[in-house]
Amino acid sequence: MTLIFFAAAGSILALTGLVMLIAILHRTRERRVLRRMVALIERDPAPCLCTDKHGGVVAQNQAATDLFGSRVGQPVSRALSGVLANAPAVVFRQEATLARSGMARETVVTRKANVRLTAHRVSTGALWRLDETVESASRSGDHIALPMMVVSPNDTILSMNDAMRDTLGRRAHSLSQIFTQLPLVSGQRRSLQTEAGIYDVTPVEIRAGGGRREIYVIPAGGMAGGSDEGVAARAFEALPVALVHIGREGEVLAFNQHAQTLLGLTQGEGPFLSNLVEGLGRPVDDWLRDTLEERIPHRPEVVRAKRRDKDCFLQITLGRIATSKGPSLLAVLHDATELKTLEQQFVQSQKMQAIGELAGGIAHDFNNLLTAITGHCDLLLLRHDQGDPDYGDLMQINQNANRAASLVGQLLAFSRKQTLQPELLDLRDTMGDLTHLLNRLVGEKIQLHLSHDPGLLPIRADRRQLDQVLMNLVVNARDAMPEGGTVHVETHMLRLTEPMRRDQAELPPGHYVSISVRDTGTGIAADRLRRIFEPFYTTKVVGEGTGLGLSMAYGIIKQTGGYIFADSVLGEGTTFTIYCPAHDRLSEDAAPDSDLPKPGISEPSCAEAPADQPDQAGALPETGGPVSGPADGVVLLVEDEAPVRAFASRALRLRGYTVLEAENAEEALEKLRDASLSIDVFVTDVVMPGMDGPSWVREALKDRPGVKVVFVSGYAEDALDKTSEEIPNSVFLPKPFSLSDLTATVQRQLH
Repeated sequence: MTLIFFAAAGSILALTGLVMLIAILHRTRERRVLRRMVALIERDPAPCLCTDKHGGVVAQNQAATDLFGSRVGQPVSRALSGVLANAPAVVFRQEATLARSGMARETVVTRKANVRLTAHRVSTGALWRLDETVESASRSGDHIALPMMVVSPNDTILSMNDAMRDTLGRRAHSLSQIFTQLPLVSGQRRSLQTEAGIYDVTPVEIRAGGGRREIYVIPAGGMAGGSDEGVAARAFEALPVALVHIGREGEVLAFNQHAQTLLGLTQGEGPFLSNLVEGLGRPVDDWLRDTLEERIPHRPEVVRAKRRDKDCFLQITLGRIATSKGPSLLAVLHDATELKTLEQQFVQSQKMQAIGELAGGIAHDFNNLLTAITGHCDLLLLRHDQGDPDYGDLMQINQNANRAASLVGQLLAFSRKQTLQPELLDLRDTMGDLTHLLNRLVGEKIQLHLSHDPGLLPIRADRRQLDQVLMNLVVNARDAMPEGGTVHVETHMLRLTEPMRRDQAELPPGHYVSISVRDTGTGIAADRLRRIFEPFYTTKVVGEGTGLGLSMAYGIIKQTGGYIFADSVLGEGTTFTIYCPAHDRLSEDAAPDSDLPKPGISEPSCAEAPADQPDQAGALPETGGPVSGPADGVVLLVEDEAPVRAFASRALRLRGYTVLEAENAEEALEKLRDASLSIDVFVTDVVMPGMDGPSWVREALKDRPGVKVVFVSGYAEDALDKTSEEIPNSVFLPKPFSLSDLTATVQRQLH
């Protein structure tokens, strides 16, 4: 024991020493980096500050000392406050950018000059540099003869160039002092008030950093291309914004370099604007004509550039201008691709939410119909054995009801409202059992290769739903290789030490099991790949795909707590990768609890069951003891759907129970007012007109606390609100359920 104690103590001391050594080395390395930074900035003529990871100044060069004095030990925002009016806000923006990219730069307008503040991430600290050599904003437009000014978000004029001051004849402080109509809109004609009088101009606005705007003022007398439009013609190409001059018939008269890049034009080309853009929702020529004749208000429109290889959306603002040849149009173009992408993502999320709600409602009604169909089919099967001529027809009804139930499951999977039965799964076993079916699905021309990581950990998922996802992905891979090929299904362990960002998702750190399904098929174009998980979107030809398969797979994986991504290269193939959180070990109760009710209709696999396979729906399973007769139990059945209530009532009576029926919650509570009535089990729908299931059950249990409860619903189990978890002795039975499911669940509740 003494040796063990000394060994343990020695190990702890060694570990402590190692930690201290690492800390000392880290501090030494940081001091070395700091010394190099100080040596680097000492001769820099611009003020430079070095800060630690907390933002405190630890060193500064001579230029910073001359400007600020000694600021060592102070926050960098306080050091900069002598130069920048809103230093804390500027430093906060810079630090947020540093956390993302390692370098940040911002030009701040001051009364004396523009100050460019640059920050670099160095080790755990940062290097800050102020460059006051940037001239004031009034000089930023002096390289062109076009009047220009810099304006704040509240329309305060921060600065203006010499051409703007010469045009106005004075120094203005706000837009309201020089424009009679606000707000300004790029490309729309406005009246400019100067010392010499009022002139019509066309303002062009571009966004600058910090919410500022650069406004260029074009004389409304003309556009590029005429001898009497000297200032405008010289400025047309120099403007840092895309401009297009459009004639009365919609022809492009002139365009600058920025417009050429956005529209995909070539020099010397002057086509009609209708040949360059699309997606307006009306003929482009009509829109131009209405704007030219001032029949419609001037407002920006978003269109798509036809000649760009990739999707490029443009926001176009039209302004009517007068030229020596008559009125024409000036189009100001902005790249709105990112804005359009965000808009499409928002619209898509709204659409998916709406479709999901619709799918949940349809599934509820459809599950009620299926419960009645399969239930009465079960009742008929009780009176027909396999030798009966009608037995085969009844089996066909039962099998097709199973297929219908699988479609409902897909709808609920898409809306993420299906009731999953998760269990711990070892994919090496589950996928091994699935291999035979997958080989049948891919056919003879496709080779299927499965490989597993030997150190694979289990995952928690619904096996039936996971099998459906894998079969869907394999079938899609098969369809992408009409001439044959290979499908690779591989599993790997993945450990993330930091969040992994991909597409619009972020995987938190942890252990994951990845499942990849890779084919060698035709691949998917990049513009289509972005929409691959959208409902009703398919890359297959008409008649070969519904567009629900991948959206269903997406819903199942997301509801399981995992992630699914798609990668594809045209001509090389497509890979779908699923990431599921891994569990440490298989627990003893990995299999679902046998006491929990199971869904009545099992979801069929993609391979059709043999027609002669015997079905067990017609047989009532033994659930513990012989049937005892009417005294075995009294059931209060509350169901608003008459066909479902009729089937459930007959099924329970055949099992030997006494059944009292109620069409709604109010009728059920009325029956329970009879104190002499003894009830053993409540079987109630969850969602009903008027009072819902959990509400009336809570009311009834106040006087009958010992009654057991079976909730049934065509919605998922989530339809029970959080308060229903407080209801004792209750279980949930999802619709559609079979005769044996219902009777077995009631039997378990009683015994």
